[in-house]
Amino acid sequence: MTDFDFVVVGSGIAGLSFALKAARHGRVAIVTKRSAAESNTAWAQGGVCCVLAEDDSFDLHVGDTLDAGAGLCNEEVVRAVVSAAPERMKELMGWGVNFDTDAATGSLSLGREGGHTRRRILHHGDTTGREIAESLLERAREVEEITFFEHHFAIDLITSGKLGYATEDRCLGLYVLDEKSGEVLTFRSDRVILATGGSGRVYQFTTNPLGATGDGVAMAWRAGATIANMEFVQFHPTCLYHSKLKNFLISEALRGEGGVLIGADGREFMHKYDERKSLAPRDIVARAIDREIKRTGSPCVYLDMTSKSREFLQERFPMIWQTCMDAGIDISRDPIPVVPAAHYQCGGVRTDINGATSLRGLYAIGEVGSTGLHGANRLASNSLLEGAVVAHNAASDILRRSPLGQSHVNGYTIPPWRAGNVTDVDELVVIYHNWDELRRLMWDYVSIVRTGKRLLRAATRLRNLQREVQEFYWNFKVTTELLELRNLVQTAALIVDSAQRRHESRGLHYTLDFPEPNPLEIKDTVLRRVL
Repeated sequence: MTDFDFVVVGSGIAGLSFALKAARHGRVAIVTKRSAAESNTAWAQGGVCCVLAEDDSFDLHVGDTLDAGAGLCNEEVVRAVVSAAPERMKELMGWGVNFDTDAATGSLSLGREGGHTRRRILHHGDTTGREIAESLLERAREVEEITFFEHHFAIDLITSGKLGYATEDRCLGLYVLDEKSGEVLTFRSDRVILATGGSGRVYQFTTNPLGATGDGVAMAWRAGATIANMEFVQFHPTCLYHSKLKNFLISEALRGEGGVLIGADGREFMHKYDERKSLAPRDIVARAIDREIKRTGSPCVYLDMTSKSREFLQERFPMIWQTCMDAGIDISRDPIPVVPAAHYQCGGVRTDINGATSLRGLYAIGEVGSTGLHGANRLASNSLLEGAVVAHNAASDILRRSPLGQSHVNGYTIPPWRAGNVTDVDELVVIYHNWDELRRLMWDYVSIVRTGKRLLRAATRLRNLQREVQEFYWNFKVTTELLELRNLVQTAALIVDSAQRRHESRGLHYTLDFPEPNPLEIKDTVLRRVL
């Protein structure tokens, strides 16, 4: 059993930012199921929003965020996050993050993406997330008070309620699988922070890395924390359509630099769906592409960047340029084949602006949390900003609520993990089959366009999958594959349950049964588990 002042699960911008601040006050454990360099943050291409231009303002950024969020954003949260951006970006640069600058003026270069009325995206070529992740990780590894537990999988949260104590339910720590030894460790802490990212892998087609399996949301749900707005899954409009490169994102920043969406016939089509054309918010563009594909029977649409010079494209988008070239696509001459793919989880564990959840001692920051910033649809490049701002707030709030030296954990007896009479998994092929079945049914029934019948079919199949996975969990030794499948099935069930409760179309949730927004439905979808 190991005691830490803070236990952070995840190593993206939110988790590392929090750890760097918390380490000034106590000992921090960072638990990651793969290497610490692998995170959703590291895959982010576009950049981070920040109001810096003379023709921009906080009010304009707030307005763009509220417009994209389709009536469900918490305006107070939006204003707080937007106004905190300049200070947080200054902090990132102080930690070694290099954003691109304008060669002529030396000032920070600002990009533009869909839904934005001004240029306000700080970027590092088209690998902004990797630049941030690597810079923060390098900094964190130098801090003596931070201990990394890589290749350690967080299984479940430990709570006083689960242990049977008749006191206020609170988080006491978590059980963690050491993937190399197979041993399950017990981490005790008054302060547990989920920074696990999203759940894109619940879908067959996604831009997310392999680790995006909804671990944080599933753990929090099993522990009794409140979950909100899981029906709002953002599908990025432009994932590269290629037989081998199935998860490669074509950044929205290309459309911000003049890229135009065209059909297989070479004609633009976005003017039929929105006056902002190719720069409309993601939910509108993704649905438009979905409709065009279904209308024409073409397997994809295309993003045309041929109006830009080879030199500009190589300099501004070096990774996308080289990846496409390796795939036989010269983007200065050839339109890029693209399709929508699951990209971002706008709902999650319900929190306040400080990342505090409904369970004492548990915080959720970054994509795993639902602060109210994104509403029914995330504005491009607000995600990394939210991670930095909420991590900063959480580092202060958690010490206010649970000061160091006033331990609650010591008042409880926490039993070690008991494996029971279990055996090694002898039929991994069944787990892989269930994984494939889950992702296919979510893509077919719960993706960009939904219906009540499709959701009902998904719910029925998910109940069967949950029973199978639960049987595996109790009868076999825990493995990474089994734990990820367990979390994916639970997260999928939360998405479907939330979608069935919203009887309207709003933002990212579009159903043919209720194709228009309903003023009576301007409210969060809140799920609470009765333990």
